[in-house]
Amino acid sequence: MDFEAKTAWVTGASSGIGEALAVGLAARGAHVILSGRRVEALEAVAARIGGRTLVLPFETTDMEALPAIVDQAIAWRGGVDMLINNAGISQRSLALDTDFSVYRTIMEVDYFAPVRLTQLVLPHMVARGSGHLSAVSSVAGKVGVPLRTGYCSAKHAVVGYFDSLRSEIETAYGISVSVITPGSVATQVAYNALSGSGGRHAQADPNIDNGIPAPRAAEIILDGIAAGQREIPVAEAGELAILRLRAADPDAAFAALAAGGARLAAARGSAG
Repeated sequence: MDFEAKTAWVTGASSGIGEALAVGLAARGAHVILSGRRVEALEAVAARIGGRTLVLPFETTDMEALPAIVDQAIAWRGGVDMLINNAGISQRSLALDTDFSVYRTIMEVDYFAPVRLTQLVLPHMVARGSGHLSAVSSVAGKVGVPLRTGYCSAKHAVVGYFDSLRSEIETAYGISVSVITPGSVATQVAYNALSGSGGRHAQADPNIDNGIPAPRAAEIILDGIAAGQREIPVAEAGELAILRLRAADPDAAFAALAAGGARLAAARGSAG
C-alpha cells in the first residue's frame, strides 16, 4: 500500500504508538487525522508534523457522537483511505483484586469503541471499493498473561472481530485489514493502566520502559501495512517466543505463564 496523498485516521494519536504512527504516516506522504481526548496534545503532534493534519478530538466511548465525528473526518478531504484504531487502555491487577466495573471500562474502550468506529467508516469504504482498516491489539490478544484478565479479554476480542471482518470484506470489497500485535513498547501504557479499583496504576513497568521505542514500532507497523500483512507482530525475542509456543505447544505456554501467576499470587499472599 502506498501512503502518498492518502487520508489516514489515527485514534489515540496524542502520544505513544499513535503519535509515532501519525508522524510516520505524514513522513510517508499521508494526510493525517489526529484523534484522541487531549486537544492540546493533539495540537502539539499536529505542530510537530507541520501541516496536512486535521485535529479531530473525541471521546472514543461517546457512541452517540461518533456518527457526526465520522462525517467530519470524511468531509475533510472527501474520504478516509485508512483507519488505524489505536486508542486503548491497559490493566495491572489480579482477577481476585479487580472490580467488575474495570472489565466493563476496558471492554468499552478497547473493544466496543474501535468496533463502532469501524462500523461507521466501513460503508464509506465499501462505496468507494477500497480502503484499509487496522486495529492495534496486543501480544496479550493472542496469549493470556497475568495481571491483565480484562485487557487480554478485550484484545482477544479485537483479534476475533477484525479477523472475522477481514474474511467478509477483503475479497468481496477490496478492503484490507491488518491486526497489529505489539508486545512491550516504550510508552506510558503501564502508568496509565487501570488498577483493580479502576484508578490509575501510576507505576512504571520495566519491561515496558525498556521495550521497543515507539518510532521503531510505528516503522514496523507501517512497513507491515505497506506490504499487505494481515497480522503485524511488534515484539522482541521473548514475546515472539511465547507467541510461537502458544501456537506450537499450548500446554507448555500455559505452564510457563502459570508459573508467573503463581509468583504474583505468592507475593499477594505475603503482602496480605
